[in-house]
Amino acid sequence: MRARSLFATPLLAAVALGALVAAGPARADTAPPKVHDIVVTYANIAEAIYGDSLATAKDLQKAVEAFLAEPTQANLDKARVAWKAARVPYQQSEGFRFGNKIVDEWEGNVNAWPLDEGLIDYVDKKSYGETSDENPLYTANVIANTKIRVGKKTIDATKITPKLLRSLQEAGGVESNVAIGYHAIEFLLWGQDLNGTGPGAGNRPASDYDLKNCSNGHCDRRAAYLKAATELLVADLEEMSKAWAAKGKARAAVLKQKDNAALGTILTGLGSLSYGELAGERMKLGLILHDPEEEHDCFSDNTHNSHYYDELGIASIYRGKYTRVDGSVVEGPSVDALATAKAPKAAEEANAKIDAALAALKAIKDEADSGKEAYDQMIGEGNTEGNALVQKGVDSLVAQTRAIEGVVAGLKLKIKVEGSDSLDDPSKVSE
Repeated sequence: MRARSLFATPLLAAVALGALVAAGPARADTAPPKVHDIVVTYANIAEAIYGDSLATAKDLQKAVEAFLAEPTQANLDKARVAWKAARVPYQQSEGFRFGNKIVDEWEGNVNAWPLDEGLIDYVDKKSYGETSDENPLYTANVIANTKIRVGKKTIDATKITPKLLRSLQEAGGVESNVAIGYHAIEFLLWGQDLNGTGPGAGNRPASDYDLKNCSNGHCDRRAAYLKAATELLVADLEEMSKAWAAKGKARAAVLKQKDNAALGTILTGLGSLSYGELAGERMKLGLILHDPEEEHDCFSDNTHNSHYYDELGIASIYRGKYTRVDGSVVEGPSVDALATAKAPKAAEEANAKIDAALAALKAIKDEADSGKEAYDQMIGEGNTEGNALVQKGVDSLVAQTRAIEGVVAGLKLKIKVEGSDSLDDPSKVSE
């Protein structure tokens, strides 16, 4: 993936369960809930989502271990399915970003992107290139090299361990040096997507991990890297899951805020994910550049799912109702209920725009799931229909953000929503 500046069955089940969230706005004839109770619901949902993220990451770890023990195509396919399933709950957690400092300081460990994958493993030099003015480690290839030069320091990479990979995250102060997290694992499972805006995802052979019939060299080190990266993902998700538990630091931090500050934290996260991050950096930028390198899950062609589950998470958090992977429901007093009682017109507008955004991103998901075209094809230059589908998603997210800001005004709060040059000043966006 070029850097820029700046479930099978479980998966389908999660889609069906997610629909329950979309149909749950609060009633206008009930008394407004206490803000403290809203924040408790918010924290309970965070604990549940990160708990599901941890559980599905552990399932991924088991699938990876099974694949490394017997590196067949069938086992690689199972690991890929497990990776996609793990993305379902995690993406729904992103609404907790931007407002919670603890989450923001941690998030880069698990979901940093885009990445210069040449740091990790072999790449296609024709499409990827061999050097970068911005990144000295652009093609460092940790898997192929036992010594890595970072500035004036030489790092011993003889043994690939979680500690080594952690030390290489954003090495040299370069954000695109992503050594760990979902997208590093994604690259190790799929390899580069060399199809541009044509059909097809990455197609790494299972033999890249076969010690007896090794393709592309260093299969033992590649296996060690995949194992260590998956171990780190589980460890990081354990940390955040505990942070939202009964005595966790993230829960404590939001619960000790005064009412307006706590509501501001919640709505800042939802508005910023909706606008600057999802509508801007993850969707509009790729649409402006028509560049498949700008799609979020670019190796696996899973971007349509990641976008949809981001939006489903926004709906879940706002409405105070999250459907877990096992089908159970965590719910309670919500911002929606408070807004419905105190600013009913703003609440009605917010619910309408959330439903519209869910529908627009579901349409993108349905298009990709049908097999007609993947997300990177939709943003391709000259694809009028695909571009329009993505643009409708962007427009729906912008409208949703404005509606969230209407709720903010109706509740007499003040927040600052993260922006994006792609939306605020497209002239600044260049290839």
